[in-house]
Amino acid sequence: MVMNCLGLFLAVSIHLGLEEDYNNIHPHVRCTVDSYITGVYYNSEDSISAYAGKEFQLTENGKLELGLVTGYKSQAILPMVRYKIGRWFISPVYEKHNGEENYGVVLGWEFGK
Repeated sequence: MVMNCLGLFLAVSIHLGLEEDYNNIHPHVRCTVDSYITGVYYNSEDSISAYAGKEFQLTENGKLELGLVTGYKSQAILPMVRYKIGRWFISPVYEKHNGEENYGVVLGWEFGK
């Protein structure tokens, strides 16, 4: 069993393809047991999000995180998808702005232990 039940991180991100002005600084606390992940972070909408999911090792440095997340205005619970290469990550995003639906990506860099 691989267990790291208190990881403290800070992510810096940029939101591409969206119209709103989003928070780009994300403090993050994570618990990892084997490949299962849970945590909380300060999200792009200036709220606290909680998540649970699983991490899949795809390559030596590449990981895919899949799960469910709370804390966003659009829905109470949303799917979570994040691909990480080393400290860098990319995640799909969606927003509804002035009646239009916009799709984009969040690109970011996360550091911590």
